[in-house]
Amino acid sequence: MINGVVLAVLALAAELNGVDTVGLPAWRQFLYLPLGVASYLHGRHLPSAWDRWVLAGAGAVGAAAMAVDRGQGVTMLFSLALAVALPWLAGRFRRQQSALIEAGRERIATLEREQGFIAERARLRERARISADMHDSLGHELALITVRAGALELAAEADAGTREAAAGLRASAVAATDLLRRTIGMLNEDRDAATEPPGEPVEALVARSRDAGMAVGLALRGGTGPLPPLVDRAVHRVVQEALTNAARHAPGARVSVTVERGPDAVVVTVANPVAGPGPAGSGSGSGSGLAGLRERVGLLGGDLRAGPSAEGFTVAARIPVEPHTAGTAQHGDRAERGDGA
Repeated sequence: MINGVVLAVLALAAELNGVDTVGLPAWRQFLYLPLGVASYLHGRHLPSAWDRWVLAGAGAVGAAAMAVDRGQGVTMLFSLALAVALPWLAGRFRRQQSALIEAGRERIATLEREQGFIAERARLRERARISADMHDSLGHELALITVRAGALELAAEADAGTREAAAGLRASAVAATDLLRRTIGMLNEDRDAATEPPGEPVEALVARSRDAGMAVGLALRGGTGPLPPLVDRAVHRVVQEALTNAARHAPGARVSVTVERGPDAVVVTVANPVAGPGPAGSGSGSGSGLAGLRERVGLLGGDLRAGPSAEGFTVAARIPVEPHTAGTAQHGDRAERGDGA
């Protein structure tokens, strides 16, 4: 209400200054400047629900003055419009513009926070999957240790000391397996169920994609030796996520998958001729899976790149292989497998 009173005083002063403008003295001419500035600041910083009614009332006063003296009424309305109404509208426009800019900044900040949450969730999900893979691989090895220790314990040629040591080894392996299972279980209470068969090779993954109707070409090059379990799972996950993105963003397009095994690293390349998703973590359905893959590949010491290329959209990952596991690799090209060019 007070703000409306302030605008009413400014409007009244402008209309009074518009009376008898013949031979207008300099001080009255100068008065228009502070009135305009005050009106602009009022519209900019002192919003009021009464402002429109105040200006409408001031306009009605000018119209009533026209009924008495047409010339005086016109000058009063002109003074009101020039010194109050137009500056007030400019201030109001500037205030709304600033509010929109601030709302836009808050929206951008909110989206950036959401983006960070999505990327962090993807990283945590991928870490959970890695822990599950670790459980599978380590659990299998511990199970083998238990079996071998049991066989040693029951061997006919073993003496009492050997049997006692084997029994202790078997008990330790069983305890370690149980501890591993409980630890992984606590970490992955909310982990999604696996969507692919455990230990599924890339060839089977591609075959399932073809059965679903995708046109996928597969080329396997380099060594034929087994990969470390975590590296093997990472290769599988890269191909799986890239095929998922291709099916989502480029349905019907032919996808080429290349897995090249070198002495020190495995290079996985998946390309399709139609642009795929944006940068990882850019929003709903816009690459959070790629963010998780970067986390997984990064934890293994590798790097992953995804983006537009000459082929359209390419996901390329380089995953190091430990020297002792790479010794079985045989160099040279392996026959390309696919469904034809």
